[in-house]
Amino acid sequence: MSVLRLTCSPRGADSESHRLSQFIVDGLARVDAERGHDLVELDANRLPHVDAEYAWALGSSRDPDGDPSGSLHQSDRLIRSLADADYVVIATPMHNYTVPSALKVWIDHVVRVRSTFSVTREGKVGILVDRPVFVAVSSGGLFSGPDARQPDFLTPYLKAALATIGLKRLTFFSVEGTAMGGQALEAARLRAQADIAAHFAASPFRADLLSA
Repeated sequence: MSVLRLTCSPRGADSESHRLSQFIVDGLARVDAERGHDLVELDANRLPHVDAEYAWALGSSRDPDGDPSGSLHQSDRLIRSLADADYVVIATPMHNYTVPSALKVWIDHVVRVRSTFSVTREGKVGILVDRPVFVAVSSGGLFSGPDARQPDFLTPYLKAALATIGLKRLTFFSVEGTAMGGQALEAARLRAQADIAAHFAASPFRADLLSA
């Protein structure tokens, strides 16, 4: 079993989203133990932005001839690591109601015409084989439930962006209200952990796993 974990917080492994993602990784290891556990770590904060050659390729009818260089080469590597993963785990904070810039850079690299999606008369069609994607989200405020006081552009954006390349099986878990601290934060952590445990214990997930 290969798991690609993408860390998007500038705080890295010390972040709330990364800690939450570890419960997802551990859950996958338990339910798919027979295939072993190969965890591929990717720090999105280290990724360079796409460059002029990449922009030229996206705006043209073909990629440049010869071996790719610059961010096209980086894009090839990131797409390959994504295609090779049985599961994808994205650990991300919510920044200004949506994805942080580091996650957006990764998306810009992997959502690439002729490589991960095709353009047809009906619109964009994903090329990648679908697989489970788990998203561990942390936010300083509340963005779901009756007490939510801020909009959520992260969830619909990720669904749309990843569906473009063929990844439609997204599951979200969140620790919200981290800025509250204290007992409120601990309660949010426990709720998220319980949600993850229940998800991996559920028979529909196990049936889905066997068909993956």
